Amino acid sequence: MITINPTKEAIKLYAKQLRTPSFTDYEAIIRQLDNEQSYEHFLRDLMRREVSQRQENQQKRRIKAAKFPYPKTLDEFDFSRLIHISPATVWELASCDFIKNRQNVVMIGNPGSGKTHTSIGIGMKACQAGFTVKFYTAAGLANELAEAHQYNRLAKFEKSLSKIDLLILDELSYLTFNRHQSEMLFQVISDRSERASIIVTTNLEFSRWTELFENEIMVMALIDRLTFRSHILDMNVDDSFRLLQTKNENVK
Repeated sequence: MITINPTKEAIKLYAKQLRTPSFTDYEAIIRQLDNEQSYEHFLRDLMRREVSQRQENQQKRRIKAAKFPYPKTLDEFDFSRLIHISPATVWELASCDFIKNRQNVVMIGNPGSGKTHTSIGIGMKACQAGFTVKFYTAAGLANELAEAHQYNRLAKFEKSLSKIDLLILDELSYLTFNRHQSEMLFQVISDRSERASIIVTTNLEFSRWTELFENEIMVMALIDRLTFRSHILDMNVDDSFRLLQTKNENVK
């Protein structure tokens, strides 16, 4: 026979109505209290747990909303492979001060150098610090902009992008954009100039960006806006991370 405790059930109900789910775990806090601690200590610890739980849930929501292709952290990254930049430089960016200062980051390096991993790792840190983040491949964003334009939602979509604290634009390297796509991507980046931050990863040096966009004048303006008050990281490495990983797996 199941015995129902009216008091416990009432606490569950009130916790649900007040949207304080951690309050239902009050018994665990009671067990942790010393005999000399007062009701105020109990209330403080109960409220502290609720705040901590809410912060954790908010972080999870921000990470989910960022739409990272996969979870990556900077703790997992092999900094010993970086030739031209120090680990301290990356960890300084992970403090997210560049977002507070509305600065940009451009990562230039050959394939397999860890640009995407690093950008996701910094993005994860930004989510944990309370910033809103959105991850796109350059091709993916160009396609979404084109679709929004087709269905008369472009202004709304651009407005939503402008509210993001950190926009990550990955793989600005592989596809050539037509004039219309170029103009829309330029507009997104231009609108963020000195207003919000963007991380761009690319395999191409700035001098080769004319291979991606038709309009050379627009390319010059795009680079000018991206590099103003920005951190430019040379992430070229001797060997691709994926190639090294494959070699190690074959050795095993």
